[in-house]
Order: sequence, then C-alpha cells, then structure tokens
Amino acid sequence: MTNPISWLYVPGDRPDRFDKAAASGADVVIVDLEDAVDAGRKDGARANAVAYLSEPRSGPAVHVRTNDLATRRGQDDLAAFAEAPGLAAVRLPKVESPADLDALDEVFGDRPMPAFALLESARGLANVHDIAAHPRIAGIALGEQDLAAELSIGEVALDQLRLQAVVAAAAAGIGPVPMSVFANVRDEAGLLDSCRRGRDLGMFGRTAIHPAQIPLIRKAFRPTEAEVSRARAVVEAADRAELDGVGALVLPDGRFVDAPIIAKARRVLALAGENA
Repeated sequence: MTNPISWLYVPGDRPDRFDKAAASGADVVIVDLEDAVDAGRKDGARANAVAYLSEPRSGPAVHVRTNDLATRRGQDDLAAFAEAPGLAAVRLPKVESPADLDALDEVFGDRPMPAFALLESARGLANVHDIAAHPRIAGIALGEQDLAAELSIGEVALDQLRLQAVVAAAAAGIGPVPMSVFANVRDEAGLLDSCRRGRDLGMFGRTAIHPAQIPLIRKAFRPTEAEVSRARAVVEAADRAELDGVGALVLPDGRFVDAPIIAKARRVLALAGENA
C-alpha cells in the first residue's frame, strides 16, 4: 500500500461534510471526535461517525480520532466502533506508553485494527520507540501545539522532536511520520515552505484542516521534475549496468551511485507514478 500524502480532518458533529471530505482528494479522511468537537456535542459526533461507518464504502480510507482513552468518553468512543466495517484505523490522542494501547485488544480482539498514535506530551516522546514498536501501531504523529505549550519550545526545537519521531518510526518499520496541521488556511506559501522543511527532516505527508490545503500538500511532497529526472538517470544507469544491490558506478556527470542511492531513486520514481 502506498503511504498516504494527505490526511483531512472533518468534525464528527458535521456529518454534512463527511462526503465532501471524501471527495476532496485526500488519501485519508479523519472523522474527529476530539479537538474539533465541543464537549456538549461529542456524543452526537460519535453517533454520526458510527452511522457513517456502518457499511464499507469506496473512496479514501476513513479513520476516527477518538477522545483520550484515559477518559470514559474515549473508552466509549473506541467501544462504539468495535463492529464498524467501514473503519480503516483509529487515531489515538495523548498516547504516553505502550500500555495505553492495550484497550485495542480488549475492544477489537483478533480484528486487525491499525492504530495511529498521537504523541502530545514529554512522556509520550520519552516512550516513542516502545510505542512505535507496538504490534497495533501503523504510524505515529506529533501533537505539536501541545508539545510546544508543555515544553515552551519553538520551531527549531520542534525540528529535533520531529526527527526523533522519524527515527523511531523507521526503526520500528512502520509508515513515515506525517506532519501536523498548518493552522493558517490562507497562507499557501507558508504551508508549502513548512511542508518542504518537514520533508527535509524525513517526514512524509501532512494532516489538513481544510480541503483547499490538499493540493498544496500533495504538491509539496511529490518529487519535482528535476528530482524525477535525476532519479530516472540513476535507475537507467543502474539497469544498464545490472547494478542493484552491490557495487557502484559513476554517472557521466560525475555522481557516484551505489545501492542506497539506487533504492532512493526508485522510491522517487514510484512516488512520481513511474515504474521503477
């Protein structure tokens, strides 16, 4: 399965927006029962999500972000989706240890329900490797606003935490870490710059809070024409030399090419939609 590039949040108390979110071009739709929903509307939001996911549906994968599993509301959220066939994965806020994920086994049993853990505290980050290695975990992400508030840090320090999450995900063999939401839906240049910064850190894809952000996110994480051209030259040279795993060669422009560079080039072509 190709790793998602765009993930779109939609408030659980706005069922009129569910189908619109699914038609937005996002790879994943996240029905949010947590931050996007006022306390007095959370039970209704859960009922909306259960109804929407009562049957399998075509289109993008649909995930649900529950409330904190340390609360009764979060536990009830999880239990409500035990039999929902249209649910592709759960997104769990405020995960701080692998033990927080044990409730998944209690609710889903042998059903393979992937989980995405949101790390939003210092304790969660301290346990990031153990959390990422949990058998239910398909991915991790950072709750950057919570982390920035708790740790009183800015963008430079957040880059260090992002890289820490990227390393943990890679070590655990799970999907790459997507970026957190970009709150200013009108700042297109800022969104693109932020995505490219995250991409340089090894992050891939991003969650969005508005459909208008989806094309920009996809643009930022797709390889450029220059990157595709360079990757194509590497792969073609490797194929001509029958080099793919051992050995090395030098391209006409002087670039040294070995197995890791060839593998990276093939990933670039795959992301661009070319056979690699």
